[in-house]
Amino acid sequence: MPPRRPARSGTAGPSPTPTARPRRLRRTPALREWVAETDVELRRLVYPVFVRAGGGAPEPIPSMPGVVRYPVRDLATLARELAGEGIRSVLLFGVGRRKDPEGRDAWAADGVVPEAVRAVKQAAPGLVVATDVCLCAYTSHGHCGVVRGGVVVNDVSCERLGRVAVAHAAAGADVVAPSAMMDGQVAELRRALDAAGHEATAILAYSTKHASSFYGPFREAEGSTPSFGDRRSYQMDFRNAREALFEIERDVAEGADIVMVKPAITSLDLLARARRRFLLPLAAYQVSGEYAMLKAAAGAGVVDERAAVEETLAAIRRAGADLIVTYFARDVARWAHEGR
Repeated sequence: MPPRRPARSGTAGPSPTPTARPRRLRRTPALREWVAETDVELRRLVYPVFVRAGGGAPEPIPSMPGVVRYPVRDLATLARELAGEGIRSVLLFGVGRRKDPEGRDAWAADGVVPEAVRAVKQAAPGLVVATDVCLCAYTSHGHCGVVRGGVVVNDVSCERLGRVAVAHAAAGADVVAPSAMMDGQVAELRRALDAAGHEATAILAYSTKHASSFYGPFREAEGSTPSFGDRRSYQMDFRNAREALFEIERDVAEGADIVMVKPAITSLDLLARARRRFLLPLAAYQVSGEYAMLKAAAGAGVVDERAAVEETLAAIRRAGADLIVTYFARDVARWAHEGR
């Protein structure tokens, strides 16, 4: 005979006692730290540095509180400070000395970035030095490539980017990072580097770089706002996820050693999908607008700056980034030394 069902009473009984109690491991700071799944180690953070020619003091960037343009002569001191703070890598951005339609100053052997690379490597040989490879800060029109008839032409631009990469590698850069979003730019850089004897220089590809509203402060820092049109014909449409993965796939096939997603916070889904699909190291860029927003919110008393920075960096790391380019790297180093 089937078992009898218990008789129903007029009132509901007590809720069953939960057997799983995740709160047990959240009870104290020590327990929470013990079982934390994600860490944002300092070694994973890349510090972006803006470099300009000439003398004088570092120039503050109004839209990015705490970020400055360093003259090349200050780079040795900065490099020693960063190494002493525990920062392992920098990403150098040059501010052109002179501009023309082709962006020739970008690949000059005595240009701002090659001089900066030499200064950093001499002062702090242990720092990993990556360099941004683009033309926007060196062209009179502000676009990331060469313009012909009012249009940014692809293949000529790739050839020029190859020249830039070779100049940076010759100065001692460990990694070159093409950010212009030209089709085939990684393949052209790999060809140019190998032909010039720089087979050991790695390529960090800005594979998924969206045409984003979060780049404004960076363009102020670099003086790279386009004088006409916009960059939507070569930077990615932020609405497209499959296309983003295709861009990463293509850069991997062309010889990229590291691939990057940018901006970070608005691309967490892409980071997670890329992490599942690709085996190469994956980077994310917490861009200037993200930095400026957090600074503004903290300045207005809306958020606690340290807590908000740590939360956003943990989210980027949790989504799958192995490396995070962030203007907060020195702050994180300082907080690590201060302890909790």
